Amino acid sequence: MKLLTQEIKKKLPKIYETESIPLKEKEIVCKFFNPCGAGTWYAVEGQQEDDDFVFWGLVDLHEQEFGYFSLRELESIKLPLGLRIERDIHFEKVKVAQLS
Repeated sequence: MKLLTQEIKKKLPKIYETESIPLKEKEIVCKFFNPCGAGTWYAVEGQQEDDDFVFWGLVDLHEQEFGYFSLRELESIKLPLGLRIERDIHFEKVKVAQLS
């Protein structure tokens, strides 16, 4: 599965583009997850930086926090049974406040 499509790239605001929007009102554009257990990454912003694509969003590993993560990082995670990080293909845009 391709984690990042051209369609998603077009929908994602650039890094810092939503800075004036209150945190709870920011929209999550896409969701990546670990199909084997803990680990969910919600992308709010993103842009190409050199040879990688960098996201800013909500990261939920053992606790939730906002921060940066990259496509290369997500693609490098190797899970049991040959599984990898996946993109939730049924995910629809939601505001951060809707996750709680």
